[in-house]
Amino acid sequence: MLINPIRHFSRFAVLLTALVAGTTPSARAFDGPDTSPDKERELLAVLRSDTTPAEKALACKNLAIYGSAQAVPDLEKLLPNPQLSSWARIALEAIPGEAADEALRRAAAELKGRLLIGTINSIGFRRDAKAVDSLTAKLQDTDAEVASAAAVALGHIGNAAATASLRGALATPRANVRSAVAEGCVLCAERLHSQGDLVAATEIYDEVRSAAVPMQRIIEATRGAILARDQDGIPLLIETFQSQDKRLFQLALGTFREFPGGNVDQALAAELARATPRRAALMIQAMADRPDTVVLAAVLKAAQAGDNQVRMSAVDALRRVGDGSCLSALLQIAIEGDEELAQTAKEALAYLPGDRVDGEIVTLLPTAKGAAYTLLLQLIGQRRIDAVPDVLRALDHSDVAVRSAALTALGETVSLKQLPMLISQVVAPNHPGDAPAAQRALKVASVRMPDREACAEELAVALGRAPATTRNTLLEILSEVGGTKALLTLATAAKGKDPQLQDTSSRLLGKWNSVAAAPILLDLAKTGPAEKYRIRALRGYIGLARKFAMSDNRRAQMCRNAFDATRRPAERKLVLDVLKLHPSAPGLKLAVEAMKIPALKATATPVALVIAQKVGGKGSDVSKLLSGVGLDKVKLEIVKARYGVGTKQKDVTAVLRKLASDLPLITLRTTSYNTSFGGDPAPGIVKQLKIQYRINGKTGEASFPENALIILPMPK
Repeated sequence: MLINPIRHFSRFAVLLTALVAGTTPSARAFDGPDTSPDKERELLAVLRSDTTPAEKALACKNLAIYGSAQAVPDLEKLLPNPQLSSWARIALEAIPGEAADEALRRAAAELKGRLLIGTINSIGFRRDAKAVDSLTAKLQDTDAEVASAAAVALGHIGNAAATASLRGALATPRANVRSAVAEGCVLCAERLHSQGDLVAATEIYDEVRSAAVPMQRIIEATRGAILARDQDGIPLLIETFQSQDKRLFQLALGTFREFPGGNVDQALAAELARATPRRAALMIQAMADRPDTVVLAAVLKAAQAGDNQVRMSAVDALRRVGDGSCLSALLQIAIEGDEELAQTAKEALAYLPGDRVDGEIVTLLPTAKGAAYTLLLQLIGQRRIDAVPDVLRALDHSDVAVRSAALTALGETVSLKQLPMLISQVVAPNHPGDAPAAQRALKVASVRMPDREACAEELAVALGRAPATTRNTLLEILSEVGGTKALLTLATAAKGKDPQLQDTSSRLLGKWNSVAAAPILLDLAKTGPAEKYRIRALRGYIGLARKFAMSDNRRAQMCRNAFDATRRPAERKLVLDVLKLHPSAPGLKLAVEAMKIPALKATATPVALVIAQKVGGKGSDVSKLLSGVGLDKVKLEIVKARYGVGTKQKDVTAVLRKLASDLPLITLRTTSYNTSFGGDPAPGIVKQLKIQYRINGKTGEASFPENALIILPMPK
């Protein structure tokens, strides 16, 4: 169905007028279907009152739900009102019965301009057959927009009388109305088409196609004419494909996709050979969008020879609609000299549908040579074909590229039971140069195993017999697999006697992505074989407390454990960062304790203040904790605050006053001064924040570099 923008614009304009006027609607909006006469009377009372237009507009909207014929007289009175006409029509369009039709017809006889256009649109929406005569007369209106609205409304009504009026008007010399008349004719033809009267629909479509109307109408009518003719529309569709007009060609592409039956596929396949390369490429894509009836032989032929643009499109199409019969041709294309075409063929082969394809790939493998052999191995991996015994034979091939492709395929296809075969290629590869490919394959295979504990067990067993050069690799793969067994294996290696394994396993444990590693990391932080491993483990432990969701008590306990496990200020400051990021009452207690340590006081004090500000209203005894370290609650007043540099200053007093609390700390909404203060007063220049304030009645002044934490010193 075509949409008339005039109708939608008029309603939007009324709503916009109400909003600009500053009215605040208070009439109740739609709150569900209700046929109660009481609700209708309530809404009608709003229309009859002297309330605002916005309130009456909402009442009209609700009458579209609750209104009956009883509401029509009141709504009809609003049709001449520029602000409320559109809202009244919303209700009249929805109210069933003859009364609403009569009201709209009476209004159409009296109104002018845009109000008349809107009313005509509503008549068309209701498909009022009794309005056909008056609408036919308005086809001759001197206002072209009125005549156009009448034409489209007649199209929506679409009965015999309306259709006759529009067909008679199609030859009108008025060019500014002819497009709307053609639109109405197309609407009538669509109705006839849906009713099964294909002959009458076709006649109208053809009349529009041959009329002097805009191309958009010709396009609409051509589509209808093709589909209304059913199988007899194929010649017209092919003719449209041959059109030099790009818009008609695009129409043909779209219409072809929805055309019924398979005859049209045969016709387009024949036309394909006569099309220009650019059009042929697009036609092939349209053919591939009809997988049930596509002429596969034509697409395959286009893929094998000819213009590269067409071949690329055809090869890509085979990815969607091809089958086993295309395998040989695609394999040949994939090893041709043209790199781009070959890559497209390889992608098509990886996704080529059909139950026979996998079996044929395996069948071809033993006799394949050169690049074809490598490609088939790659396809076995990409398509995850179960052909492990055949692939294993390729590991003895003299070509390193073949062996690499075989290992990659094994990584994608081996089962848990077959995993030891791949592990053996890592522990003792047939060819030393294959080690990197084998390691990559084992990693891929291991992380996709559904039973990761069983997989980790296999890797752990291999670790014990592997040479030193591959143990680190196995540990890396174990960390990717994850799970309990992998974690315990890494923990054992971290506390073992091999310095290389200590280094690798402690590093991997330090970035473990699960809280399950916390006890192991804490133990390693306390009893690790060397200080650097203890530090690494402790930092990993602190990282777990930082990034994973957990209860406040558990996080605070982890922070305390980390705090007690070291005397190093660097790691203790990391703990304070965690407490600041996740403020809590238990965390505040630890921060306050840290304030008593001279080396940490400067770092712990602002952390404690930030936590206190954020948890102070949650029932925790913040005052008691802070007073123990000399940070009692205060009465803070911001006298004046300016942010900037030189003469480029911004007054931010009001912002800071809103954020002031009972602590000598101001926490901005973001870490950026520019964002918090609503803009940058001096872009590209380093700025300062200067604050004059009073704490407990004593005056103080402080300056802060851009984006610094704002802690106000106690005035002397």
